[in-house]
Parts: sequence; C-alpha cells; structure tokens
Amino acid sequence: MHHWHVIILASLAGIIIGVSKSGIKGIAMLAVALLAIAYGAKSSTGIMLPILIGADIIAVWYYHRHAQWSHLLKLMPWMAAGVLLGVWGGGVLSDEMFRHGMAVVILISVVIMVWWEKSSKRIPQSRSFGIVMGLSAGFATMVGNLAGAFSNIYFLAMRLPKDQFIGTAAWLFFMINLFKLPFHIWVWHTITYDSLLVSLRIYPAVLVGFFIGIRLVKLIREHNYRQMILLLTALGAILILFR
Repeated sequence: MHHWHVIILASLAGIIIGVSKSGIKGIAMLAVALLAIAYGAKSSTGIMLPILIGADIIAVWYYHRHAQWSHLLKLMPWMAAGVLLGVWGGGVLSDEMFRHGMAVVILISVVIMVWWEKSSKRIPQSRSFGIVMGLSAGFATMVGNLAGAFSNIYFLAMRLPKDQFIGTAAWLFFMINLFKLPFHIWVWHTITYDSLLVSLRIYPAVLVGFFIGIRLVKLIREHNYRQMILLLTALGAILILFR
C-alpha cells in the first residue's frame, strides 16, 4: 500500500477515535477496521492502544462527573478476566483468523443489540448478563480493541442516559486499556518504540475528532442516540468482514 494511503487511513482512524471517545459510540469499529487495513490486523492493535489511552484521558477529564460506579464495578472484574483469555487466545491466532474473529465478534454483538432493541426492553437484572458481557468485552478488547460493542449493549440495556453512558464508558475503557498495556508490550510485542512513534503521529487527529464529536453529541437527541449507536456498530462490523 502506498505511503500516503497509509497516512490518510491512519489520520481518518484518529479522527474517528476522537469522535467516538467524545460519545458517538460504535464508530470506533470503523477506526479499528481502517488501522487493520493500513497496518495489518494484529500489529494495528498495538498501534491503536496508546492512541486509545490518550483519547481515554481526554474523555475521562471531560465526562468524569457522569460516571456510574455501580455499573463499572459490576463489569470490571469480568472484563479483566476476558482480557486474560484474549491474551492467551490472541497469542495462538494467525492474522487472518484474527481478522475474521474480530468481524464475527462484532456481527454477533450487533445481532444481539438489534434483537435487544426489538424485544421487551426490560432491563436484564441477572448477574449472568453482566458476566457474559464483561467476559466478551474483555476478550474482544484484547484481540482487537473491540469491546465497544459489548459495553454498548450492556449500558444500553441498563438504560443509562446519554451523559452517564459516555462518562461510565470513559472510565471503564481508561482502566481496561491500562490493564492491557503490559500484555501488548511484553507478551505479544505489538507495542514497540517504532509503533509508539506511529501512535504519536496519529494522536493530533484524535484531538480534532474529540472536539468535533463534543459538538455532535450536544445535537443528538436521547432516542436517536440509541439508534445511531446500533447502526454505526453494525456498519463497523460489515466493513471489517469485507475488507
């Protein structure tokens, strides 16, 4: 792929990550897909993680007062367990299997989300719902930075209002992404000095995206926000599957 193609894809991915962290959830999958196209499925996860942590810091700073800690504490331990599963699983997969796995994970989650919106809509109180979502999100975030779909389903299911949804997700991902960092550096070796330089070059685009996103979030009404998240999550899955 030509050098300038890579630069365009990477910058677009950066802007999308920024917009996503500002609260337009679901589109981060497009960024995952773009970086996977530019740098390969597995190495792109190492380039993306430092960018995500940088974006999480801005999101936590901006939305921290809206976080709902009770939901966080329910999901967090299971996500951490899912990350450990992902460290083991991702270590034995080839790039091709990795990419197909990423796509399948997203598509399954989209089907669940659509079914969820069409069904009775009562909030699943069962502990097993949190456990399944937490493990799935942890595994998906480790193998492809794709936890968004599962945490979106969980927070949509809990009926969190827009600002609480964004604030809680911001803290959740900040903590989980920090937890993943040592595994990427010392187990998978996907984060290196060179990959960090790539991440740093993409980061200014994230700041641009974040400020665009904040403007957009203010314009979106509560009901439309839920539908938009579902639609964008589905689009990201399809993109990664057919690239």
